[in-house]
Amino acid sequence: MSDTADLVVVGSGIVGLGAAYAAVRRGLSVIVVDRTDAPVGATIRNFGHLCIGAQGGDARRYADASRELWLRLARDAGFWLRESGTLVAARHDDELAVLAQASVDGGIRMLDADELLRLAPLRAEGLVGGAHIETDLQTDPRSAAGAIVRHLAESGVEFRFRTAVTAVERGRVQTTRGPIGAGAIVVATGHDIDQLLPGVAEEAGVVRCALDMMRAAVTLRHPLSAPLLTGWSLVRYGRFADSSSAAVLRERLHGERPDLAALDLNQMYTQLPDGTLIIGDSHTAAVSPAPFQPEAAFTAFLAEAEALFEMPAPRVLERWQGVYATAPQDFLIDRVDEGVLVLAATTGIGMTTGLGLAEENLTAAFGWTPAMEGTS
Repeated sequence: MSDTADLVVVGSGIVGLGAAYAAVRRGLSVIVVDRTDAPVGATIRNFGHLCIGAQGGDARRYADASRELWLRLARDAGFWLRESGTLVAARHDDELAVLAQASVDGGIRMLDADELLRLAPLRAEGLVGGAHIETDLQTDPRSAAGAIVRHLAESGVEFRFRTAVTAVERGRVQTTRGPIGAGAIVVATGHDIDQLLPGVAEEAGVVRCALDMMRAAVTLRHPLSAPLLTGWSLVRYGRFADSSSAAVLRERLHGERPDLAALDLNQMYTQLPDGTLIIGDSHTAAVSPAPFQPEAAFTAFLAEAEALFEMPAPRVLERWQGVYATAPQDFLIDRVDEGVLVLAATTGIGMTTGLGLAEENLTAAFGWTPAMEGTS
């Protein structure tokens, strides 16, 4: 093992892996340090939905860059990824209005109810139409993260798992297994930034967002052809939520279903290659969210799934709590010292934007030239 590297990355989540990928493609030596023995945080606890076309502003720029990197990594690392786009089911005219307003900018194709039913095994009752967001991707986060780690290791990245970082300073990372010299450092610890750099976390307002999710065995009349969003999703994602028509939708949803609004629901679904359905999710923000998951959230998830899909009652296989960083701004980008860069997606779109976030900001912060795309 080397005691120095051109780049030392703290954290093996998607942003940290994106930083390592950006560096190794430029021929730089890289060490990734993580206190766990594999990625186990938000990078594997999500829907695997790369929600590119629903973003706006900086998030859309990072998402577009991430899309090309995801496609390249899937090919080179050999994990499942599909260019599925995303379906949106509309069950009210105000949801169609939000979709129609967003579709003016392109990349979103409006669907009538019959076409949506051919693409998604939904109940016809109450369905008024929907849309297809064309640029989006889907992967299985549990298998993708491990495959990326293996690919980067084969490309020369050194992973030091089960090693905690205790301090970072210009040119040096202190760890529980000794110091590592670094030409540059990226801190990509997500919501745990307050454990290493509490001042940075407090200044940026970073806290934790805990969410409830489940995976269920389902019997559908045909597979779900893409991730599926609903009206509750439209009041969350920037491209839709910032529109004038979204205010009308939000008022109706919260007025009709204050119980779901209290859960801060994002009613969405992805189907994995094995046919199981990921269902969720709720959101609760706190510095240290309680680990106790209310059964009311899971009861609501199942009730809403049964109302939306034409299927027998799902059989729940797994439940889990995800945790990610959240803050008033969508991204944390902070130069805490010369050669030390802190990066985090501080909203629930890390998988969508993380690779591009790392690529763009490392290039800018450290003066890197564009990567040679013929390299790994």
